[in-house]
Amino acid sequence: MSRSMFDLFGFVALVGFDTFAQICFKMAALQGEPFMIEVEWLTRVFQTPWIYVAILGYLGAFIIWMTLLRHVPVGPAFAASHLEVVGVIVISAPLFGEVLSNSQMFGALLVVAGVVCLAQSETKSHAHL
Repeated sequence: MSRSMFDLFGFVALVGFDTFAQICFKMAALQGEPFMIEVEWLTRVFQTPWIYVAILGYLGAFIIWMTLLRHVPVGPAFAASHLEVVGVIVISAPLFGEVLSNSQMFGALLVVAGVVCLAQSETKSHAHL
C-alpha cells in the first residue's frame, strides 16, 4: 500500500471511529434520559451498552490518531480529524430525525473545503522541498 493510500485509509478510519463514538454517546444519552446531574442519571448511562461502545470507538480513534501522527504533518491531520463533525451531522439527520439548517450544511461544506485546502497546501509545500 502506498504512503498516500495509507494516509487516506487512516483518515477515513479516524473519521469513522470518531463519528461512530459520537453517535454511540448520543444513543447512551437518549437511553439515560431524563438528564440530571445526579448519580441516578450517571448510573442509567453506564447501564446502557452504548456508553461502552462509544469508549471503544474513542479508543480506536486514539490508536489511529497516534499512528497517523507518526507519518503525517500535524496541521492538516488536526484539521482532517474535525471531519467527524460533518460525519455526525450527516448521520444524525436520518438516524435521529434531526433537521439540518442551511447554515449547518454551509458550515459542514466550509469544514470540508478547509480540510481540502490545507491538504493541498501541505502537498504543494512537500513538493517544493
